[in-house]
Amino acid sequence: MSFTWSAGQAPVQVPLGLTGWLRAALRGVALAVLVLGGLAVLLLVRLVERPLCGLRRPVTPAITVGVCRAALLVLRLRHEVRGQPMRLAGAVVANHSSWLDIFVLNSAKRIYFVSKAEVAGWPGIGALARATGTVFIARDRSQAKAQTAVFEARLLAGHKLLFFPEGTSTDGLRVLPFKTTLFQAFLSPELQTSLYIQPVTLAYAAPSGLDARFYGWWGDMSFGAHLLTVLGARGPGSVCVTYHPPVAAAEWRSRKALAAHVEALVRAGMPPDRRGAA
Repeated sequence: MSFTWSAGQAPVQVPLGLTGWLRAALRGVALAVLVLGGLAVLLLVRLVERPLCGLRRPVTPAITVGVCRAALLVLRLRHEVRGQPMRLAGAVVANHSSWLDIFVLNSAKRIYFVSKAEVAGWPGIGALARATGTVFIARDRSQAKAQTAVFEARLLAGHKLLFFPEGTSTDGLRVLPFKTTLFQAFLSPELQTSLYIQPVTLAYAAPSGLDARFYGWWGDMSFGAHLLTVLGARGPGSVCVTYHPPVAAAEWRSRKALAAHVEALVRAGMPPDRRGAA
């Protein structure tokens, strides 16, 4: 994320109460055991996979997918999928609402996230991101060529890289204008003729009776407080994931035109009242 989006106040937090705290504690323990146990298995498998396969990861992504599917059950987040994840070589771009996007998007297909460099140093989350093959990028424009080279190497290795072109997470009620810089990697001569980009739309629905922005995580909202609120929620929520038809990079000559086209597809997948840009 290259900047932090902020608009209005965060949702008013409903007190959890005794039962809410109990739910949060039980689900929190289950989620921690699931994630840490999955990470331990992944690291052990990677000890063998790395020397044999290098950049290619034929086994460990399946562990990530399984853990994320189980995590959605623990979080009581119903997962509806529309369309089909592409089997073609290429990248995925999606709108960005929350840290929950990581579980949601990883639960359906083998992908590798592209994230800001600062995340690599975050306690806990940074280690998870590195272990699962996240690509870290810096905000320094002088490193643009080097970062493009990294993207090319990963894409040529068959990795599907997941970009959030908005550059930040939001309240989930809108799609921000897509930033175009990272789309240049899709137009590389080495990749363009065989690369496809699949737009994906994420649309969250809050548990009954709660703020529509319940699952959004933005601005200076605390990760710990938001996690606790999600874990303690009484009713289930849901997320609809729409996989749009892949776009062939070979059909485009301008990164700005390509970004605008993909943005329009992602925006069209949102409910009608969420298709505007902030």
